[in-house]
Amino acid sequence: MKFLDQVKVYVKSGAGGGGAVSFRREKYIEFGGPDGGDGGRGGDVWIEAVEGLNTLIDYRYQQHFRAGTGVHGMGRSRHGAAGADVVLKVPVGTEVLDEDKNLIADMSVAGQRLQLLQGGNGGWGNERFKGPVNQAPRHANPGQEGQEMALWLRLKLIADVGLVGLPNAGKSTFLAASSAAKPKIADYPFTTLAPNLGMVDLSVGERFVLADIPGLIEGASEGAGIGTRFLGHVERTAVLVHLVDATQEDVAGAWQTVRHELEAYGEGLEDKAEIVALNKIDALDAETIEARAAELEAVVGHKVRRVSGVAKIGVTEILRAAYALVREKKGEIAAEEASPEEWRP
Repeated sequence: MKFLDQVKVYVKSGAGGGGAVSFRREKYIEFGGPDGGDGGRGGDVWIEAVEGLNTLIDYRYQQHFRAGTGVHGMGRSRHGAAGADVVLKVPVGTEVLDEDKNLIADMSVAGQRLQLLQGGNGGWGNERFKGPVNQAPRHANPGQEGQEMALWLRLKLIADVGLVGLPNAGKSTFLAASSAAKPKIADYPFTTLAPNLGMVDLSVGERFVLADIPGLIEGASEGAGIGTRFLGHVERTAVLVHLVDATQEDVAGAWQTVRHELEAYGEGLEDKAEIVALNKIDALDAETIEARAAELEAVVGHKVRRVSGVAKIGVTEILRAAYALVREKKGEIAAEEASPEEWRP
């Protein structure tokens, strides 16, 4: 399945049906009055977050959506049927923005549903206008026009832990070693061209979602390489696992490059809890590993973990440390939501 995380769509609600002008003409009814029915209301435009989707690829092939028009009213007091609604189904984590990219809604919960546009009201038939003064009205209201707008849909995947690092840092291998995900793995840069998700099962009741995003290079915040477009997919994470390739000479510079791009991107990524790991240690001797770990710790400011995704060395330990931070973060959020608001007289 192809991955698409941003798309522009055009939506329009349905116009209301027109009211009818009609009079009763039964043979044995002496005073046949107006009996024109109302038009049906136009269909609404809704958006709904659903489970089972992780891409906006469906909207590449259809960008225009129009709700049904209400049916016109008819004689014998018959009202027109309402137009059919349109429901845009999107993955959980999709942001809805207007044409100027101002946020309208964040569809972050499965089943969340939002009305984007309301259909036009149906017009009144002439039966509505009869009265003592005007007993035979010969006019009715037309249906109200629908509304239309252009929208941007931007997907930010829901994950608990995000993997970051330079290209070829071993992120895809680490994801494959941690979960049942099968990302593309090769010995050239930018193997990962789209985010990958994996479910990590530590034990019964201990599971979280791990996201691997394409590698960052120097100048990514200014559009170099794949740029920082996919960093939006780790905005919602509680923890970042920063992998540094132990086989390169300048491990400290590699860490600093990615940190600079995270800070340039902003959106709180630079403030997230970070686990730094020296990856691919299976390819080095013990002395070299310790020398490069010490070099990296000098700039990071805290202990650096040693790991190998290929040999699965230290993988479980990092996952458990990440899970502990995820639980801690979720506990903080739950406490904030449960605390009563401060009362002010």
